[in-house]
Amino acid sequence: MSSDQPSGYLPRDRAWHPPALAPDYKSSRLRSPRKPLLILPTTLSEESGPVFGHDVIGPRDDDLIHNHAADGYSALGPRILVHGQLRDQSGRAVPNALIEVWQANAAGRYRHPNETYIAPLDPNFGGCGRCLTDADGYYRFLSIQPAPYPWPNGPNSWRPAHIHFSLFGEAFAQRLITQMYFEGDPLIPLCPIVNAIPREDAIDTLIARLDMDAALPMDMLAWRFDLTLRGRAQTYFENRPEGL
Repeated sequence: MSSDQPSGYLPRDRAWHPPALAPDYKSSRLRSPRKPLLILPTTLSEESGPVFGHDVIGPRDDDLIHNHAADGYSALGPRILVHGQLRDQSGRAVPNALIEVWQANAAGRYRHPNETYIAPLDPNFGGCGRCLTDADGYYRFLSIQPAPYPWPNGPNSWRPAHIHFSLFGEAFAQRLITQMYFEGDPLIPLCPIVNAIPREDAIDTLIARLDMDAALPMDMLAWRFDLTLRGRAQTYFENRPEGL
């Protein structure tokens, strides 16, 4: 480590993340803890494995347009490319990290047995994929633009279009989960889940930017979504606010 890099973790800003209880986000009333949290020690297996390698990624895992489609077919909807860089608290690239994604289809419906939304399923879209960051921390995957969908938080509540991200370290216990929203979506400021985050600059870390330089002409638009694991510029992670 060079002399200009800090040692240890950068100071955590606890005002960056929402409170566990956010009354407008109705399910948090049941999910938020009512008693002091307990810290449980991890086991050796949780801290040391498994280690992911390129051999676990299939040739179409990063192509959600085709990875669930029948031969000769592709998923329906506007095609998109999502890319970005995974960084540590000091802005350094994080290579060889496993990123999993899942999302609703172009009609706003998930392929899940408990899904109740009446929008149609796409038989050629599974809604999930994965990729590894390269030596410089960059990732990319192809997909379909997801649509907003209603949810039972209120009489007329709609989630903004989004893609879920799951980031793994060198063990399953080292997992961070977040959501990527799309720049310009008018539903973002109306969403109780988003509004539970107390700071605008923290919300901004969840919004992907349109990237016309990476768009493929006559094929697909591109969106850039960078992620920071910890520190002052950390991306908001819903399952582990402190990051890695």
